[in-house]
Amino acid sequence: MPTELVKGDLFEDAGKAFAFGAECDGTMDSGVASAFKKRWPALAAAFATAKLEPGDVFAWSEGGVTVYALGLAREGKKPKVSTLERALRAMVDRATKDGVARVALPRLGGGKSGLDWTRVKRILEELGGATTLQIVCYEQFIRQKPEATS
Repeated sequence: MPTELVKGDLFEDAGKAFAFGAECDGTMDSGVASAFKKRWPALAAAFATAKLEPGDVFAWSEGGVTVYALGLAREGKKPKVSTLERALRAMVDRATKDGVARVALPRLGGGKSGLDWTRVKRILEELGGATTLQIVCYEQFIRQKPEATS
C-alpha cells in the first residue's frame, strides 16, 4: 500500500498506532519523543527499561493504542539512514504480526539527527509499496484549529 505523505497533527490521526524515532538510551526528552512521553507516561516508563539497539523496534500498547519506538542511534551518535531503514522494516514486521492496519509517524530524522529527508522519504515510499500496512507520514506539522463554540 503506498505511503501517504500528509500535513497535519500526528496525534489527531484516525488510526490507533503511532511510531517515532528514538535514541536507544531509554530517554524521551527531546523532539517528538517528548510529546509521546507527555501523552503516554506509561510508554516512557516502559521505554526507560527497554534494551533497544540501533535498528530495533520497541512496541508498547495500552488502551487500544500501540506505539513503536524506532531505535535510531545511541545517545550522542548521529543515526544512519541504513539504521532507520532496518528499524522501519522491523516496525512493519512487528505491526503486521500485531494485526495493525495503519501506523502514523512524524517526519523521521528531521530533528537534531539531520538525516537527508529525500532519502528517508524514498525508503518510506519503497517500504509502503511492499506491504499491506498503511504508513502515514506527517511530513509537516500543522496544529488543528480548535472548533468554535457557540
